[in-house]
Amino acid sequence: MQNAKIKCGLIEEGKGLYNDAISKDAYVWYEKDWQHDDYEHIHERAQLTYVEEGYQYLHIEQKIYLVPKNHVIWIPSGVKHRTTSEAKTVNLMVILFKTVIRSDFFKDVHVFAAPPVLKEMLLYASKWNKLESEDGEQKLFLKALLNSLPNFCNESRFLEIPVPEDHRLIPVCDYVNNHYHENLNVGDMADLAKMSVRSLQRIFKEETGITLQKYGQLIRILKSVELIDTKQYTLSEIAFKVGYKSLSAFTSSYISIMKEGPKVKKNISF
Repeated sequence: MQNAKIKCGLIEEGKGLYNDAISKDAYVWYEKDWQHDDYEHIHERAQLTYVEEGYQYLHIEQKIYLVPKNHVIWIPSGVKHRTTSEAKTVNLMVILFKTVIRSDFFKDVHVFAAPPVLKEMLLYASKWNKLESEDGEQKLFLKALLNSLPNFCNESRFLEIPVPEDHRLIPVCDYVNNHYHENLNVGDMADLAKMSVRSLQRIFKEETGITLQKYGQLIRILKSVELIDTKQYTLSEIAFKVGYKSLSAFTSSYISIMKEGPKVKKNISF
């Protein structure tokens, strides 16, 4: 097909619509400096994405999933998704599976940190990067990797950003996303939603499964992940930029969300 766009081995026949021209059951695509599309797309293959460097946001239905460095996301077959990221560099591996075993695990989206054994398996799988041919070792290895995923999964629900369906709450979410570095005033947010504070708190919890306070904390920590990725700021500077008055308060909040302490990967030079 002339001028056809190929992504992860799939041919884009229309905007966001991919045709599977791959004959083998599992296809490996490893890419440095990944350039994502800014629109939704869909394909029939199930997708495992591992972020080796940087981070990605995956927009799927009424949720936005953060996939930080050394995390994976499982996306079932036929699920529309869109990717965004402000990371300077995104290195990732995508493995597309034509068939999966019958298990409830593979029917849902999952985001989790890749344990050392899974990272080693993914590193080994990179030897088949973009190969259209398939040998016995590759077929057995990738099938074993796929079938082992439920055992590796330690679900990271804290990396999900809920998006409410109630249109009255959208200005509230926008407010938090734009003013997370300030003291968030629930009265101001109630005015935006044109409802009482009590109603806002109740409806927000019903719609998203978390409180307004927890949502604000989640947004602050996810914004800090973006700042850490830039390698331009100290942790104290990042804490201040996302609205915390002390490094200790930021660290405590970060650990409660991310289950590990924040780390700046590169020393700041002055």
